[in-house]
Amino acid sequence: MSSALQIVWVYPDLLSTYGDRGNMLILAHRARMRGIPVDTVEVRSDQALPYGDIYLIGGGEDGPQALAAQRLAADRGLHRAVDRRAVVFAVCAGYQLLGTSFFAKGAKCDGLGLVDLHSDRGPTRAVGELAGDIDPALGLPMLTGFENHGGRTHLGPGVKPLAKVRAGIGNDGATEGVWSGTVIGTYSHGPALSRNPALADLLLRWATGEESLAAPDDTWPTRLRGERLGAAGLV
Repeated sequence: MSSALQIVWVYPDLLSTYGDRGNMLILAHRARMRGIPVDTVEVRSDQALPYGDIYLIGGGEDGPQALAAQRLAADRGLHRAVDRRAVVFAVCAGYQLLGTSFFAKGAKCDGLGLVDLHSDRGPTRAVGELAGDIDPALGLPMLTGFENHGGRTHLGPGVKPLAKVRAGIGNDGATEGVWSGTVIGTYSHGPALSRNPALADLLLRWATGEESLAAPDDTWPTRLRGERLGAAGLV
């Protein structure tokens, strides 16, 4: 087994509609900035999920989302990863399929049951800037992203929302995303980790076991965050 940090991009053939592959690029870049060796692996839906330290899942359309859920349920690799407390970061359709159920093309579909949540259809489509105050327990600055989804996600009592909504809809207009152990789900595109470098570093700390990482030059990510938070009317 390689000593390098293993970052697995899950099912790019099904769940890579909205540029979320950028999350893998950001994580790998921020790891290498600190001298952390990294291997990135893109695993198609006809392949078995390999051992990894961080698993990334992106957004997608209804049909591919339902197929991804079926194949991940049969593969069980993501279940084993969560059991051993690997890091999982899932966006939009990928976020929904972590729960017990979601809707695709008007039909209720079984999710993976990895997190205590379920998703249904909302009265309107949520499109636009998304921002919110991240749970203080995570010690991170405000979340910023772009959402484009028709679902509403309902969290069970055993998990916490990632953020309280300041702009946009997120889960339900009040909360956005979820975190449970080393699993984070969000409706935030952008890609999310380009807009939220501190969140990327949190995932790296979880994956490496490091309590802190050397501070990089975040001049450009800071400018991007300021611009997008300004677009949401929050600066």
